[in-house]
Amino acid sequence: MILVTGGAGFIGANFVLDWLAQGDEAVVNLDKLTYAGNLETLASLENDPRHIFVQGDIGDSALVDRLLAEHRPRAVLNFAAESHVDRSIHGPEDFVQTNVLGTFRLLESVRGYWSALLQEQKTAFRFLHVSTDEVYGSLSSSDPAFTEENKYEPNSPYSASKAASDHLVRAWHHTYGLPVLTTNCSNNYGPFHFPEKLIPLMIVNALAGKPLPVYGDGMQVRDWLYVKDHCSAIRRVLEAGKLGETYNVGGWNEKPNIEIVHTVCALLDELRPRVDGRGYKEQITFVTDRPGHDRRYAIDARKLERELGWKPAETFDSGIRKTVEWYLDNAAWVRNVQSGAYRDWVKKQYEAA
Repeated sequence: MILVTGGAGFIGANFVLDWLAQGDEAVVNLDKLTYAGNLETLASLENDPRHIFVQGDIGDSALVDRLLAEHRPRAVLNFAAESHVDRSIHGPEDFVQTNVLGTFRLLESVRGYWSALLQEQKTAFRFLHVSTDEVYGSLSSSDPAFTEENKYEPNSPYSASKAASDHLVRAWHHTYGLPVLTTNCSNNYGPFHFPEKLIPLMIVNALAGKPLPVYGDGMQVRDWLYVKDHCSAIRRVLEAGKLGETYNVGGWNEKPNIEIVHTVCALLDELRPRVDGRGYKEQITFVTDRPGHDRRYAIDARKLERELGWKPAETFDSGIRKTVEWYLDNAAWVRNVQSGAYRDWVKKQYEAA
C-alpha cells in the first residue's frame, strides 16, 4: 500500500493511473479537489478496489494521521501543491498555506507514523516529495542547465513556496532521520492537463476559434517532460533512490514557448484542420508579459540516468503528438473541467495588451 497526496491533479492522477497499470499494489489517494483536481481523470478506477480515494487536505493532521494508522502505507508520495505561477502572483496566500504549511503538517504526521514502525518497516519506508525546477530561478541563454547542486533562487510566490517545502523535507531528513527523496522536474505536458497551462490552453483555444495568447515575445525557454516519463522516473527514484538525495527529472527538450505554440498549430492543421482552410497560427496573439517571468529553465538529468538508469522514453515530437491526439479524442473531459470560474480566470489573465 502507498499513500499518494494530490492524486487527482495532473501529475498525481497520471502517476496513480500508471502505478495501477504497472502492478497490483493499492493506492490511498488523498486530494483536496481544488479547481485543478478532477475525479473524472480517475473515472477508469471508480470500481477498482486497489484505489481508495479520500477527499481532504494535507494540512488536516487528524485526517492524515487516521489514514496512516488505518492503511499502514510503506511509502508516501507528495504531489499535493498549488502549482500555477500566474495564480500565485494574484493570490500567494493559498500557495503558502498548501505548499509550506501543508507540507510541514504532512511531514509531521508522517514522522509520527514512521517513528512508531517496527525497525524493518522503518528501514523500508520512504517519503517522496515531488517538486519543480522553478526553485532554481532563471537561466541566461548561455548558462549550463540546472543540476542538483544549483543554489535556490526562486522568483515567484509559487517557486518560493515550493523551495520552502523542499527545505522542510531536507530538514526533516537531517534533523529527524525521516527517509526522504526529492525530485525536481521540468515542465510537464500530456493527457489530463488542466487547460490553464500553455499546451492544453493552446489546443483548447485553437479548436474553439479563440486567440492563442503568448506572453511577451514568446521566447521564454522551458525544458518539456512528457508526464508519463515523469511518472516512470518517480517510480524509479522510489525504488532505488539514495535517501536524502535530490534527483532532477527532465525531458532534454529545451524549447521557446512560441515554438511550442507553432508546433501545436501545425499538428492541429494536420489532425483537425480549420473549416476555412486557414492555419491556426493566425490565432496567435501576443499579450503583456507576466511580472517576474523567468526567461529560461533547463534541467540536467544526468544524475538520474547515471545513478538509477532512467531516461525519458518520449522525444518531444512523439510526446506532443500523443498529447494533441489525446485532447482531440477527449473533448468531453475538456468541456467538463472548463467551469465558469475557469473561464473568468483565463479572461482576466490573458487579455491582450
